[in-house]
Amino acid sequence: MGGSLAGLLAAHALTGYADRVTLVERDRFPEGMEPRPGVPQGRHPHVLLEGGQTALESLLPGFLTELTAEGSPRVGMPSGLLIRQDGRWIRRLPATTHIHTGSRAQLEGLIRRRVLADPVIEVLEGTDVRGLLGDAARVRGVLLRQRSGGTRGKPDELEADLVVDASGSGTKAARWLTAIGAEAAYEETIDTGLAYASRLYRGPSGSLDGDTAGYYVYPGPDQTRAGGALPLEDGTHLVILSGLRGDEPPTGADEFVAFAKRLPHPPLHRWLDRAEPLSPAFGYRQPVNIRRRYDLPGRHPAGFLATGDALCTFNPIYGQGMAVAAMNAVALRDALAEPGRTPTTRRVQRAILASSRLAWDISAGADRKMPGAIGTAVGSGPADRAADWYLRRVQARYYGDPVVGRAFRSVLGLAAPVTALLTPSVARAVLLRPLPTTPADPPMTPE
Repeated sequence: MGGSLAGLLAAHALTGYADRVTLVERDRFPEGMEPRPGVPQGRHPHVLLEGGQTALESLLPGFLTELTAEGSPRVGMPSGLLIRQDGRWIRRLPATTHIHTGSRAQLEGLIRRRVLADPVIEVLEGTDVRGLLGDAARVRGVLLRQRSGGTRGKPDELEADLVVDASGSGTKAARWLTAIGAEAAYEETIDTGLAYASRLYRGPSGSLDGDTAGYYVYPGPDQTRAGGALPLEDGTHLVILSGLRGDEPPTGADEFVAFAKRLPHPPLHRWLDRAEPLSPAFGYRQPVNIRRRYDLPGRHPAGFLATGDALCTFNPIYGQGMAVAAMNAVALRDALAEPGRTPTTRRVQRAILASSRLAWDISAGADRKMPGAIGTAVGSGPADRAADWYLRRVQARYYGDPVVGRAFRSVLGLAAPVTALLTPSVARAVLLRPLPTTPADPPMTPE
């Protein structure tokens, strides 16, 4: 259910284990690489983190070469970006990881072209899922209705041995499961009231000031406004501004620029004064961290799995969603391929959820500290407070320490577990060394 990144990649992962995989999508897919109405964040910046790149290459060998050939910018971190966080500029040391910053439409279009070429996959476009078939013990299919066919008449039934919910953060799975006598998943939530707006610009040249691919100022408890500019495949830059509840960035042209000028990030608004706007500003107002705990005890039927944003929805500021969708698909594939064990719904769902855990810990761990955060997962215990003490020391040093920076970026990029921050060399720097110096002024060129 759902033909976005998570649905496409889950369908691909299942092709080795099913005679037919039916992908049900409410939209009509565009002919080219254009934003779809059903992707509410499609007009906003997206990044593909290193963990997502590894997962995509595992699922679709050669994909990264194709992505680069299509012009998707590959930006080194931290050398390629001018970054400010917690009131400090990050040293632009040689890159230890890379991100792709091309448009969501381009990435999804390339994946769709590869995945839907498989004859095992059948696509039902312009079709809504209206409910589930089955009972509290087992899901046995879905109820469908063509979007062009009106609302009268009985929905069509499509039987299935396995139903995968990849319908995104707006999933109706809770209602559908309750309707067949099953139990909805418990939801862990953290809502900071974040809102953001994005606008497309073309600058005087392909790069920004100096040897700089993009700008970014991250939000934090003491600096809740954020913003940046990231390069796209056509030489333009997508500018994003964000603020919390009551301080939402406006979408009016003049007001958008005025909001940028209130950031502690002068290079961004100086560049905006010289850049040409190519689109109106598009706003988005509903980014809440949600983790649906199908792994917990309850009346959760066999034959039903959730993946992507239908399982875990993250604050998009951290750029994790596309990477996690790919990592979920790898977890699905590998759990089904585990030798000597018959895959059960609960075990496979736990594997998919486990592949999301690092991203959740990063996003939720940062957002629960933001002023005004509300939700069921805002509280923390003694173990969390001890971990927070260590992580605060890590973060204070990663801005300027090469050893700590390499390890921390690998974790933030979902390429290494959090234990990478506990190796002897990192622990010595975190616990014994003084705070490293960082640039007093914006470092406009890499070191």
